Amino acid sequence: MPKKNKKVPLRKCLITQEMKPKKSLIRIVRTKENEVFVDPTSKKNGRGAYVSKDSNVIEEARKKQVIEQEFKVKDIDHIYKDLLDLVNGEIDE
Repeated sequence: MPKKNKKVPLRKCLITQEMKPKKSLIRIVRTKENEVFVDPTSKKNGRGAYVSKDSNVIEEARKKQVIEQEFKVKDIDHIYKDLLDLVNGEIDE
């Protein structure tokens, strides 16, 4: 019996609106307590959104305030810094 190829989970990037494999995106989470943080493991509870692992895309998100609009929060500059650090390899996944 031939083996079936395992289905790769796809998610949509919040900024580019492209469907990409889940592993090639970074998850951002908002909890019920309105805490917003980067979730490199993609396992935390809460409302999640995905962003491409590309510094240009993250800078575009900062300019357009896409994450603030998606999660209805303000003052999340630390999220953009964490995302850029993760993309540049300064934080381990």
